[in-house]
Amino acid sequence: MRSGFVAVVGRPNVGKSTLINALCGRKVSIVSDKPQTTRHRIMGVLNRDQAQIVFVDTPGLHKPVTALGERVNATALESLDDVDVQCIVVDATKPVGSGDQWVANHLKLEKSVVIINKIDRVKPEQLLEQLQRVSAWGAAAYFPVSAKTGEGTDALLEYLLGQLPEGPEYFPPESFSDVTEEQWVAELVREQLLAIMRDEVPYSIATRVAEWEWPRIKVEIIVERDSQKGLVIGHKGEVLKQVGSRVREQLPAGAFLELLVKVDKDWQRDAGRVERLGY
Repeated sequence: MRSGFVAVVGRPNVGKSTLINALCGRKVSIVSDKPQTTRHRIMGVLNRDQAQIVFVDTPGLHKPVTALGERVNATALESLDDVDVQCIVVDATKPVGSGDQWVANHLKLEKSVVIINKIDRVKPEQLLEQLQRVSAWGAAAYFPVSAKTGEGTDALLEYLLGQLPEGPEYFPPESFSDVTEEQWVAELVREQLLAIMRDEVPYSIATRVAEWEWPRIKVEIIVERDSQKGLVIGHKGEVLKQVGSRVREQLPAGAFLELLVKVDKDWQRDAGRVERLGY
C-alpha cells in the first residue's frame, strides 16, 4: 500500500481547485472565475488499487489587505508542512511574475512539481515560453495540463502516485474529502453567490450553516454592510431564489434550504470575527 499527501499551491485563480476536482474525478472544491474563491484548506481523496493520494487544495497566495487575507495566506503556507509532494500551479495564459516567484520561494523546489495549467487556452509557442521561464526554478518535474479538458492530467497523476511512500490508508475507501456536510453546503451557497453576483459583493460574503435538522438546513450569508444585504437578497428576493434553486440541485432529494442574510460590519478586517466564521 502506498499513500501520501500532495499540497497544491499557487497564486489566486490559476485553477488549483479545478485541477484537484479533475484529478479526483469528482467535485471536492467549489470553483469560480474569481480569484481567492478557496478560503479553507480542503483535502480531496483519490483511491486507487493499493494506493491512496490525498490532495491538499489551498487558498491562492496573494498580498493580503485584510485579516481574512492574512488568515488564508497562512492556511496555504501551513499546508506545505509535512506533505510528501509539493506542487505549484502556474497560469499558462499569464506571464510568470514576481507573485509566482514568491510562491515558488516557499517550496523545496528540487523536490517539487511545477504544473502549467490552462494549456487549452494558449498556442504551443506561448507554452514553450512559459516552460522556459519556470525551468530556471530547477524543479523535480514539469507538467503542462488543462484541468478543464483533462489534457496532461493522466501523466501528472501517474507521476504523483509514483512519488508516494509506503503507508496506510489515511481515509476510509469510501471517503472523497475531509469536508463535513455542513461545510460543503455552506460552500455551495457561496459558490452560487459568486456565480450570480459577478463583481458586486462576492469578496464581502461568508456563509455558514446555522441549523441542520435534516431535511431542513438553514444557511446564514454574512455581508459587511446594509447596502450589500439588499444586493444579496435581490429584487423581490430573486438572487436568493436563484442561489437556493442551484444549491438544491446538488443536494439529496427532499432537502429544504433556508437562506438568511445578516450584516456583520467589516468582518473581514477583524481577526476574531474571521476566526469565528471558521477561517
